[in-house]
Amino acid sequence: MSEMGGYCKAYLASSMRAYPGWKEKQEALRQPETSVAGGKGPEKRKRLNDDDIVYLQENYFVTDDVFKDQNIIFDDVTEAWRQFCTVKLNFKVPDEVSAMAAGSHSSATGKAGENPGTAG
Repeated sequence: MSEMGGYCKAYLASSMRAYPGWKEKQEALRQPETSVAGGKGPEKRKRLNDDDIVYLQENYFVTDDVFKDQNIIFDDVTEAWRQFCTVKLNFKVPDEVSAMAAGSHSSATGKAGENPGTAG
Protein backbone atom coordinates (compact mmCIF):
# COMPACT_ATOMS: atom_id res chain seq x y z
CA MET A 1 0.00 0.00 0.00
CA SER A 2 1.27 3.47 -0.82
CA GLU A 3 2.43 5.69 2.02
CA MET A 4 1.41 9.32 2.07
CA GLY A 5 4.06 11.44 3.73
CA GLY A 6 3.43 14.22 6.19
CA TYR A 7 4.52 16.93 3.75
CA CYS A 8 5.60 17.36 0.15
CA LYS A 9 5.82 20.30 -2.23
CA ALA A 10 5.32 20.30 -6.00
CA TYR A 11 7.95 21.70 -8.36
CA LEU A 12 8.62 21.71 -12.06
CA ALA A 13 11.20 19.13 -13.08
CA SER A 14 13.27 21.96 -14.56
CA SER A 15 13.71 23.41 -11.05
CA MET A 16 15.21 20.14 -9.82
CA ARG A 17 17.49 19.90 -12.82
CA ALA A 18 19.15 23.14 -11.74
CA TYR A 19 20.90 21.12 -9.00
CA PRO A 20 24.40 20.19 -10.26
CA GLY A 21 24.20 16.65 -8.82
CA TRP A 22 20.77 15.88 -10.24
CA LYS A 23 20.46 12.37 -11.70
CA GLU A 24 16.90 11.19 -12.18
CA LYS A 25 15.96 7.53 -12.21
CA GLN A 26 14.02 7.16 -15.46
CA GLU A 27 12.96 3.62 -14.58
CA ALA A 28 11.00 4.95 -11.59
CA LEU A 29 8.75 7.28 -13.59
CA ARG A 30 5.04 6.96 -12.94
CA GLN A 31 3.39 5.30 -15.90
CA PRO A 32 -0.04 6.11 -17.30
CA GLU A 33 -2.79 3.64 -16.53
CA THR A 34 -3.33 1.16 -19.31
CA SER A 35 -6.72 0.60 -20.84
CA VAL A 36 -8.26 -2.76 -19.94
CA ALA A 37 -10.83 -2.60 -22.72
CA GLY A 38 -9.01 -3.70 -25.91
CA GLY A 39 -6.97 -1.25 -27.88
CA LYS A 40 -3.76 0.53 -27.16
CA GLY A 41 -3.12 2.24 -23.89
CA PRO A 42 -1.19 5.46 -23.51
CA GLU A 43 2.47 5.47 -24.51
CA LYS A 44 4.96 4.56 -21.79
CA ARG A 45 6.82 7.53 -20.29
CA LYS A 46 10.55 7.35 -20.91
CA ARG A 47 11.68 10.72 -19.58
CA LEU A 48 10.60 13.73 -17.59
CA ASN A 49 9.83 16.90 -19.45
CA ASP A 50 10.95 20.21 -17.95
CA ASP A 51 7.31 21.16 -17.34
CA ASP A 52 6.39 17.91 -15.57
CA ILE A 53 5.45 18.21 -11.90
CA VAL A 54 7.53 16.30 -9.35
CA TYR A 55 7.25 16.21 -5.56
CA LEU A 56 9.94 17.03 -3.01
CA GLN A 57 9.14 14.93 0.05
CA GLU A 58 9.88 15.72 3.71
CA ASN A 59 12.78 13.22 3.57
CA TYR A 60 14.24 15.15 0.58
CA PHE A 61 13.51 12.35 -1.88
CA VAL A 62 11.90 13.47 -5.14
CA THR A 63 8.98 11.44 -6.42
CA ASP A 64 6.91 11.42 -9.57
CA ASP A 65 3.73 11.15 -7.51
CA VAL A 66 2.54 12.44 -4.13
CA PHE A 67 3.27 9.16 -2.33
CA LYS A 68 6.63 9.21 -0.60
CA ASP A 69 7.45 5.54 -1.14
CA GLN A 70 6.62 5.18 -4.85
CA ASN A 71 8.13 6.47 -8.08
CA ILE A 72 11.26 7.75 -6.33
CA ILE A 73 13.22 9.47 -9.07
CA PHE A 74 15.92 11.05 -6.89
CA ASP A 75 17.23 9.83 -3.54
CA ASP A 76 20.83 11.05 -3.36
CA VAL A 77 20.23 13.09 -0.22
CA THR A 78 23.39 14.96 0.75
CA GLU A 79 24.02 18.15 2.68
CA ALA A 80 24.53 19.92 -0.67
CA TRP A 81 21.10 18.70 -1.84
CA ARG A 82 19.42 19.83 1.39
CA GLN A 83 21.10 23.23 1.05
CA PHE A 84 19.92 23.52 -2.57
CA CYS A 85 16.36 22.67 -1.54
CA THR A 86 16.40 25.19 1.31
CA VAL A 87 18.14 28.07 -0.44
CA LYS A 88 17.19 27.73 -4.12
CA LEU A 89 13.78 26.07 -3.82
CA ASN A 90 12.71 27.67 -0.51
CA PHE A 91 11.72 24.23 0.77
CA LYS A 92 11.01 23.89 4.46
CA VAL A 93 8.88 21.36 6.25
CA PRO A 94 6.49 23.40 8.43
CA ASP A 95 7.31 23.27 12.14
CA GLU A 96 3.91 21.85 13.03
CA VAL A 97 4.43 18.95 10.60
CA SER A 98 7.88 18.24 12.06
CA ALA A 99 6.43 18.37 15.58
CA MET A 100 3.61 15.98 14.67
CA ALA A 101 6.10 13.54 13.11
CA ALA A 102 8.34 13.71 16.18
CA GLY A 103 5.36 13.19 18.49
CA SER A 104 4.04 10.19 16.60
CA HIS A 105 7.53 8.67 16.45
CA SER A 106 8.16 9.08 20.17
CA SER A 107 4.75 7.72 21.14
CA ALA A 108 5.24 4.77 18.82
CA THR A 109 8.57 3.98 20.47
CA GLY A 110 7.22 4.45 23.99
CA LYS A 111 9.29 7.55 24.75
CA ALA A 112 6.52 10.11 24.87
CA GLY A 113 6.49 10.27 28.64
CA GLU A 114 4.54 8.42 31.25
CA ASN A 115 1.80 6.05 30.29
CA PRO A 116 -1.45 7.55 31.63
CA GLY A 117 -2.74 4.05 32.40
CA THR A 118 -0.01 3.24 34.93
CA ALA A 119 -0.22 3.92 38.62
CA GLY A 120 2.66 5.81 40.05
